[in-house]
Amino acid sequence: MWKRHRRYAADGTWDSVLATLLGHAESRGLIDWEVSVDSTINRAHQHGTNLPRHTGGTLELQESSRRAP
Repeated sequence: MWKRHRRYAADGTWDSVLATLLGHAESRGLIDWEVSVDSTINRAHQHGTNLPRHTGGTLELQESSRRAP
């Protein structure tokens, strides 16, 4: 089933199915195209990213602190 799903996604079958369904629903007035946008800002904790952290210390000091029990 996964291979079929990926093949349909790659060749545009799912896009065609969605477009057909949306077209039928819209022609019957079943879709309300109202949009709501939320401008909430979420900040990640400084350690919540996968970017390296530059603290000014040497790499050896940072590595040794990670090994501490």
